[in-house]
Amino acid sequence: MKKHRLLSFFSTLLLFYSLTLICGCVAYKTPPHDQWPAILRGATMGEMTDTMKIAKRPVYLGNGGKLIGNEQSVISNYGAESARTDIDPAVFKYMVALEQELYDSLLKPGIQVQRVGTDVVLLLVRDSFMYSDAPEISADGADMLKTIAKVLKKYDATFMEIAGYTDAMRDKDAAVALSTDMAQRVAIFLAKHEVNTSRMFITGRGAARPIAAQDDTGRRMNRRVEIRLSPAR
Repeated sequence: MKKHRLLSFFSTLLLFYSLTLICGCVAYKTPPHDQWPAILRGATMGEMTDTMKIAKRPVYLGNGGKLIGNEQSVISNYGAESARTDIDPAVFKYMVALEQELYDSLLKPGIQVQRVGTDVVLLLVRDSFMYSDAPEISADGADMLKTIAKVLKKYDATFMEIAGYTDAMRDKDAAVALSTDMAQRVAIFLAKHEVNTSRMFITGRGAARPIAAQDDTGRRMNRRVEIRLSPAR
């Protein structure tokens, strides 16, 4: 009887894990708030400025951070534009390759990838990665953020600013708090998927810097997280 129960237990357990692997039915859930400081240890709560990147560099390098120039294995040749004298060719090639891989990996509505100088900006509209009725990463959002994490781990010689934004709100403090919460949830997901937190700057800018009108469609666009990737050198 005991042997039969034991076999039944292991059969049930095996079936559960098999279903989990096949259908991916275990939803991601952000850890409780009291665990956030530990998960984000090494991250900087604030904006990514040139001064802050310089100040953070020793911490970043001390936690396994890398500099462009030691990452030639993932750099490929992207043409004559890299010969511009005002941009280090190695930095240019690295960041263009990063931009291209993000673009190829994230061909989905609500996501934009663009290069600004030597930085790469990844724009994620809130509805593309969170449930519309709850402040939680959605199933589709988890898949998308896993893809982003995979690319960020490959191109790990970069700092990143994870900035949250809201639509226009009467309560500016509430807007900042809401945008910061969004940014932290994305940062925590990336940290849980082995992205080095010492690369991270995390901030919430509330309703600042809208990218669309404040109508129904525009509000959905303005509620977003932007991940700005800057070369570490």
